[in-house]
Amino acid sequence: MANRQTRITRRTCLAALLACSAGAALPAAGWAQGSFPEKPITLIVPFPAGGSTDRHLRIVAQEAGKKLGQPVVVENRPGAGGTLGTATMAMTSKPDGYTVALYTLAMLRMPYMQKTNWHPIDDFTFIIGLSGYTFGFTVRSDSPYKTFNEYIEAARKAPGKIDYGSTGIGSSPHLLIEELAINADVKLNHVPFKGNADMQQALLGGHVMAQSDATGWDTFVDSGKMRLLVTFGEERTTRWPDVPTAKELGYKVVSVSPYGLAGPKGMDPQVVAKLHDAFKEALFSKASMDVMQQLNQQPAYRNSADYRAWAIATFAKEKTLIEHLGLAKQ
Repeated sequence: MANRQTRITRRTCLAALLACSAGAALPAAGWAQGSFPEKPITLIVPFPAGGSTDRHLRIVAQEAGKKLGQPVVVENRPGAGGTLGTATMAMTSKPDGYTVALYTLAMLRMPYMQKTNWHPIDDFTFIIGLSGYTFGFTVRSDSPYKTFNEYIEAARKAPGKIDYGSTGIGSSPHLLIEELAINADVKLNHVPFKGNADMQQALLGGHVMAQSDATGWDTFVDSGKMRLLVTFGEERTTRWPDVPTAKELGYKVVSVSPYGLAGPKGMDPQVVAKLHDAFKEALFSKASMDVMQQLNQQPAYRNSADYRAWAIATFAKEKTLIEHLGLAKQ
């Protein structure tokens, strides 16, 4: 009888101990999720201040901060076609949710073009897909090129002497023009910049003939300082309906280049969920929608799992494009 009683006591004690352990763990997990964030969050934008991406991300950061209860501070770290700041974040920041970055299509192309010390999938935690760009090609208002076909014809007559700027080697504005040049059988002179703000000043100052970029040029076009020659969507834009697309001109290039947010690998799923929810609400806020309307953009929302799946699929297919353009690393 005593042995049976001892067994019952031991079993009861063990069950009680496990119950206490489980009960203690639950408040801890809830506390970790509930307390994040306890300090400001840094959002790295890998382009200079003032461009189209910076304009949208600052509004999104401001709106997300309201939901999170802590400021989301934008930090501009331009370079390497929009990959330097994001890659540095992945390799040096703690995966605690306090440092995240804009993740662009260039991240999925750069490893095919040059040696990198980071992997575009394995070294990141994907948080949310946000939007995609409207790309266009602009010249100064006093440029001799009134149409995009005139610009291409000039390049055909003077191979390698007609130039254009982009936001860096491997960026979407660069690669879509290189693809178009192959299709048009012309050779253009590419001039890379750190971002669209300094590139626009170079164009306005007469230091480059044209620029390929997202809609950071919108106010210059509307004010008459620049002329928009072509856009690169499936259809003409609602804001500049008189401007043709490259597709309808017969150049067979369409580009929207989705972007979103990512953090370093190994982030707590609960923290990712909290960031996702805040930035999703911010994306669809009136302030964000107003800026996207100015930039002729639409939301391209993807949840964390879908955004990662998009990145994996896109990374696989971008290799073909890089090889087609003759830009693959040797």
